[in-house]
Amino acid sequence: MANSGKMDGKGVLVTGAGTGIGRGVALEFAKEGGDVVLHYAHSSDGARSAVDEIKHSGGKAAALQADLADIGKCQELVAQARDFLGGIDVLVNNAGITMNKPFMDVTPEHYNKLYDVNIRGMFFVTQAGVRDMIEQGQGAVINLTSVHAFSGMTEHTIYAGTKGAIVAFTRVLALELAQKGIQVNAIAPGWILVENHLKVLGDFDQEAASASIPAGVIGAPQDIGRLAIFLASPEGSYIRGQTLVIDGGQSAIMPLTGDFREPRNEQWGQGYVPGL
Repeated sequence: MANSGKMDGKGVLVTGAGTGIGRGVALEFAKEGGDVVLHYAHSSDGARSAVDEIKHSGGKAAALQADLADIGKCQELVAQARDFLGGIDVLVNNAGITMNKPFMDVTPEHYNKLYDVNIRGMFFVTQAGVRDMIEQGQGAVINLTSVHAFSGMTEHTIYAGTKGAIVAFTRVLALELAQKGIQVNAIAPGWILVENHLKVLGDFDQEAASASIPAGVIGAPQDIGRLAIFLASPEGSYIRGQTLVIDGGQSAIMPLTGDFREPRNEQWGQGYVPGL
């Protein structure tokens, strides 16, 4: 892989890297010279094919399986990644599961399933993963949240709750680890084109969906990867405890204002502001 050197010599652990955003993030770190461990829960084919791609281009990578709902497995994953990498310099917490259920249909099992992976698993992977960073006085943690933390979609009370918790967790962890030289931030993706979404959406009109986004396109996993690399690099070192939204400008649109590409017909201020 083409290596610009931004991550040369860095050991990178990416959770949930068997498909979608996590896989794309891992490949981007490898392109920048990082040694990468791709964690997966079920998507072994995707993780292993990414490892093969990285190795074929001269990089160093491994795929490790773990159920992040199990705290012991979280700790084992980090220990195995540390052994392979020789130390963890960058941790990207991408692993997460989603589910839509009407609020009154949510069971304790549904609730626990999402919080066990999205919050508890992330928490204890991070706790184990930052030990190397604390010892060396530098490192970066990047947590993947979502625009669901800021904008509502019906039937997503559990998922949105986990994503909002990640924003708060990121803010406080950044304060605790800043004095130890560790950069902690979060990324909140909007529309990102990944295979699992396409499976759910079925007959998906990508052109129409792209037209609803100011940037004119749906994002790709590589977009998230490039932002993660910036946040893990010296160039991003003055950014701490922040959640960066990456959604092509979609969240910038004011509701009930019509098509953002069309000129406004109304003339605000006329008739009640003198001189207009």
